[in-house]
Amino acid sequence: MHFERVILIDDNETDNFFHRLALTKAGFEGDVRSFERPEEGLAFLLMDQIQVPTCVFLDINMPSLTGFDVAQALMDGLHPLSEFRLFMLTSSNWTDDRRRAETIPLIQGFMVKPLTAENAAGLLASRREID
Repeated sequence: MHFERVILIDDNETDNFFHRLALTKAGFEGDVRSFERPEEGLAFLLMDQIQVPTCVFLDINMPSLTGFDVAQALMDGLHPLSEFRLFMLTSSNWTDDRRRAETIPLIQGFMVKPLTAENAAGLLASRREID
């Protein structure tokens, strides 16, 4: 899958800014959208129904909806053949969060912040899980 778009869903605007820079340094030339409010990111993805191959980086701990809430809503609301990958990108390195992420089939991997140019490049090139 060749990603044409990356979606960053994280309530921390600064993290989104630096993750956008990491994607640029990794050579990603597609559309990058960031959402500081998880319900806005979720609404966008559900309305869009993944019109282009998309990679989503999702924080866990956000004030209104958790990343797990968003992932579950996407599982319930997206067409099953949608071309996208969802990765948790979080400051949490808790074993309980990793285990919970493993129970949601839509989540392809679990990464601890920050997203670097190196791991972004590896992910975008290989389309496989990064730990």
